[in-house]
Amino acid sequence: MRVVVFGATGMVGQGVLRECLLADDVREVLTVGRRPTGARDPKLRELTVADVGELDAVRAELTDVDACFYCLGVSSLGLDEAAYTRVSYDYPMAAARLFAQVSPQVTFVYVSGQGTDSSGQGRVMWARVKGRAENAIMDLLPNGYAARPGFIQPTYGAVSKTRWYRFGYAVTRPLFPVLRRLLPNQVTTTDGIGRAMVRVAREGSPVRVLGNRELR
Repeated sequence: MRVVVFGATGMVGQGVLRECLLADDVREVLTVGRRPTGARDPKLRELTVADVGELDAVRAELTDVDACFYCLGVSSLGLDEAAYTRVSYDYPMAAARLFAQVSPQVTFVYVSGQGTDSSGQGRVMWARVKGRAENAIMDLLPNGYAARPGFIQPTYGAVSKTRWYRFGYAVTRPLFPVLRRLLPNQVTTTDGIGRAMVRVAREGSPVRVLGNRELR
């Protein structure tokens, strides 16, 4: 498979990139972002763009792609709806529209989050924006999926770019084995998300909204 990862420098993206590089049936991994990941692997090609919403410069490279894992995201804290929509709706839709033209059968997995509002009309800003993005992607692409992880434990060196997230993960790390036993459908890991995404690209899924049960 030829696989594209958006947001490979983020915590979830780091885990997804790792699992893509480990998968025997993934022959090439393209990352798209504003800066390189720093990873080194014979399978890996890094595409650097100034604006993730403007992908014409890498259009040729994104042709004949089997899977796209869209992990780019941002915390809604401190952002108004317009700014959050640009990152969480406009950017992924730019990618989805491009793939609809050049790789229409691509398996496109958009990472949103547990609590996303499928109606797109709810009172919680981030949840409705993510819900609108999920719906638009799944309407546009026949193999579009939404991944909704809940509590994520970073593994294999994956690190959040958000300082207070890093603090929270450090505090809860000792509790994770207990949480995983008590709430198995509420917690997952970065490597678990990565393996699940590769599995969906490989085999498909009977459900298009992937919760923690599917992402373990």
